Amino acid sequence: MYSSNLKGVILAMVSSAFIGSSFIIKKKGLRKAGVNGPRAGSGGYGYLLEPLWWIGMITMIVGEIANFVAYIYAPAVLVTPLGALSIIVSAVLAHFMLKEKLQKMGMVGCLLCIVGSTVIVLHAPEEQSIDSVKEIWELATQPAFLLYTASAVATALVLILYCSPRYGQTNIMVYIGICSIIGSLTVMSIKAIGIAIELTLEGQNQAKYYQTWIFAMVAITCIITQLNYLNKALDTFNTAHVSPIYYALFTSFTMLASAIMFKDYSGQSASSIVSELCGFITVLSGTAVLHSTRDPDPPLLTDLYTPLSPKVSWYIQGNGELWKQKDEDGSSPSFITILRQDHFK
Repeated sequence: MYSSNLKGVILAMVSSAFIGSSFIIKKKGLRKAGVNGPRAGSGGYGYLLEPLWWIGMITMIVGEIANFVAYIYAPAVLVTPLGALSIIVSAVLAHFMLKEKLQKMGMVGCLLCIVGSTVIVLHAPEEQSIDSVKEIWELATQPAFLLYTASAVATALVLILYCSPRYGQTNIMVYIGICSIIGSLTVMSIKAIGIAIELTLEGQNQAKYYQTWIFAMVAITCIITQLNYLNKALDTFNTAHVSPIYYALFTSFTMLASAIMFKDYSGQSASSIVSELCGFITVLSGTAVLHSTRDPDPPLLTDLYTPLSPKVSWYIQGNGELWKQKDEDGSSPSFITILRQDHFK
């Protein structure tokens, strides 16, 4: 393994530990906030007043900072797949903190994630040397990556403006799709900023280039959007479903974006590329096995006085009398006469 890659791997593992913990802490905070007001999945922002959610947020920030530095030392096709380790941490903590039981097959899934991550690490390409943020800008403005960026932004806008209001509460792919697509652009801009900071600390000031600030603005915009829809996904759907799907889509889009922008696989042998892809597939299999064995979230009770009957219909007869039809389990309707207010006048 290349020495720079080793630094990136260690930082990625530290990052996974913090990020995996943050998922569970934030989930508990979202649950607690949802009891006292509108849930995040319904457009509520009450979780911003919940201290537990902020603890999870701080934990995630620490993890993301470690992840941020990892991208400086290692290519995205190495750092991003190692995010599967955060899923293992999340699964173990969910077993104790969210009472989502980790079954034996879930342990097999954890093992598959570890094996797949090891294969990826051993066959990852070396990080290419970049001497200026202008070089990254040239990579970001090449036709192939501009096409990817335009496609990603267009798809995200369709999901946000059209699909989210209509299907966001019922289709898990809407919120996670937005997070994953925008997330791939986040990683590319974060990597550019990380390299710019590293070069600046070495004495080559990169703040004087306008490209650095463009990358910074893109990163901030993407991060805010990504976190917003990730909160909605976590609050609306089971963690056991959100985590593996988000990991699979986010990692796939990020590896694709990195391969297009930084040409990570250029110069690698076919066997190394195939081995890394096999490692990635192994990790995907592990995440699927791991989360398929976890218990679903218990339904949240928002109204203690919600009637047990699924449907109650009211009818007004021609003589002015009110009737109520109670339809339950497909049985024949029974009618209850409701006396008019002036019946005894």
